[in-house]
This record gives sequence, structure tokens and C-alpha cells, in this order.
Amino acid sequence: MLDQSNGNGAVLPEIPAKKYFAIGEVSELCGVKPHVLRYWEQEFDQLKPVKRRGNRRYYQREDVLLVRQIRGLLYEQGYTIGGARLLLSTEAYAKRSSRRPKSSKTCWTNWKKSSNC
Repeated sequence: MLDQSNGNGAVLPEIPAKKYFAIGEVSELCGVKPHVLRYWEQEFDQLKPVKRRGNRRYYQREDVLLVRQIRGLLYEQGYTIGGARLLLSTEAYAKRSSRRPKSSKTCWTNWKKSSNC
């Protein structure tokens, strides 16, 4: 994993191997205050922690990685929230399109050959 700094030159801590993280843990792991995390949930559609008892937020590892990515874009690379949102949505689209099935004609041809489509 690449070391990420927290803007002050210090390296962010390694993410522990566990399924869920409370908002305070994510705050410490990412160098961002809890109120900022709650605000980013409103601004970035991709950031959706699981909410359980009493509306408590539980972040998964992917969420923590996304928070670090958002943090890097905003604090280290100087993106605006709108610019970071656009970049992340473009990256998500690129990832989805790379996994998209081939055209229906190609799929039909391959299906006739291997019956996998």
C-alpha cells in the first residue's frame, strides 16, 4: 500500500484488517475530523457508510480508502469539492465501462462458440 501523508508530512496509519470502522476511527485513520466526514457524505455520492442502531455510521475498508482519496484530492492536490466529485465520478464510470460486456453482436458470436454470454 502506498504511504499517504496527512498534509503535515506525517504518514497516515495503516488500515487495520477489520470489517467495520466507527466514524472516530475513520477520522484518525484519515486525518479528517468527524464533522468533515459527515459533510463529505452529502457531497460525494460514492461515500455511503452503513447506518445502524441510533443512526450510527459504520465505514467499510473501501469507504476508508475513498475518504483517503477524497482527502488527497482536496487537501494535497488542491481540487475543489466539485472538481473532486467530477473526477471521482469519471473514474467510477471508467471502471464500470471497463467491466461492461462486449457488444451484443460480439457476445452473440462468442455465445454460439462457447455458450458463456
